[in-house]
Amino acid sequence: MDPAAIKTRTMTGLWLLPWLRGIKAYVYGFPLIMMDLTKEAAAAATAGEITAPVNQFSVMTKYPDASFRAVTRTGLDTLFAVAWADLEKEPLVLSVPDTGGRYYVIALFDMWSNVFASIGKRTTGTAAAHFLIAGPGWQGTPPADVIQTYRSPTRYVWVNGQMQADGPDECAAVTALQKQYTLTPLSAWGTPWSPPAEVPAPAETGTAPPLKRVQAMDAGAFFGRVARLMKDNPPAPADAKRVKTLRSVGIEPGKDFDIAAVDRHTAKGLQRAMGTFGLLQKALTKLKTENGWLVIPENFADYGTDYKTRAGIALIGLGGIWRQDVLYPPAFKDGDGKPLDGANHYLLRFGKGQTPPAKATWSVSMYDPQGYYVPNAIDRYNVAPWMPLTSNDDGSLDIYIQAASPGEKKETNWLPAPVSGPFSLTVRIYWPADAVLDGTYTLPPVTRLEDH
Repeated sequence: MDPAAIKTRTMTGLWLLPWLRGIKAYVYGFPLIMMDLTKEAAAAATAGEITAPVNQFSVMTKYPDASFRAVTRTGLDTLFAVAWADLEKEPLVLSVPDTGGRYYVIALFDMWSNVFASIGKRTTGTAAAHFLIAGPGWQGTPPADVIQTYRSPTRYVWVNGQMQADGPDECAAVTALQKQYTLTPLSAWGTPWSPPAEVPAPAETGTAPPLKRVQAMDAGAFFGRVARLMKDNPPAPADAKRVKTLRSVGIEPGKDFDIAAVDRHTAKGLQRAMGTFGLLQKALTKLKTENGWLVIPENFADYGTDYKTRAGIALIGLGGIWRQDVLYPPAFKDGDGKPLDGANHYLLRFGKGQTPPAKATWSVSMYDPQGYYVPNAIDRYNVAPWMPLTSNDDGSLDIYIQAASPGEKKETNWLPAPVSGPFSLTVRIYWPADAVLDGTYTLPPVTRLEDH
């Protein structure tokens, strides 16, 4: 064999193994990075969307529109109240008001994007209550008026709340309720405590959304951030094998990582591993579907060691909560397996009595390839049962998915699509019935209308 070829093959082999290990490290750390960037954006003074200092709630007062960039694939059936809790010094008491029977859910996320607790109508009722959120090292006794204590495996917790709002007319009532959410330091519980008026904002992060920021990272920045974040947000005991993989390429949990300090072959392999972002996008197209809708796995929001699924969801739907609270299957293809494209006209038909069975509500939303709403002339980004939808004579319900108006008589059921190019849909089922969770109920396919 040509000596040059032997040398090339040898050199390739030297960075091949670090590259493969780097791919595993990327998939493992991606959700942690996305959570941290989202937390950072939420506390930045210039972010402008769902922003508040750590340990304080930000409350959404109206439905988001096509300019919304705080998170991807957000919904329009609820208003959000969100806080980032820092449990380093002590636990926090989460207080909620009596919602008068109105559906709400507050999911508690650790920094690996796993939900470790669900508070709300389904689990704890709608009466006024106090809950304690404690960090991994806390040892103590909760106050007598706290009805439940939840322990986070990480220092930071994403307190992600949403409350049903059936149309703009309900936004004021929902906002008034959610503005009563509070997070009180345990040491101040029982005293007339108020959050500090001024909290230093994080360093300037720019205006790019988290997904764009992670795409722009090089290997040194990405893996350095993963290593640093694991100090306060340690890997789970079950992650020991994956942590060993990280260490094999110089990434130590809680320690500074300098890519210039590792050998050049490892550095090259890790830099090539940054292409894993594209692999995650491709992997989503290969997930199991039913009638074109992705099947939401049972381990959704509680992933264990299923790192690929965890990373994939962090890419397209960070903030997704337990299936029992909200189920949101997306569709990137029609019922025939062809990519959804705005150049076509589509129909989503629910037979009589076959709209998604929900104990709260349901909807169908439209997104561009980045997971944001598609601008359109009527500012409609979803279809929901509170709207004046028109059923057919046989009781079925048609939703028209296309760029142009389907005609005046059908516009009540129109979900506007982009003029051309790819788009995706998400059906949301809030507090889904058992038939949804066990697979007895299936969504109908999105059908392309061939005469257009």
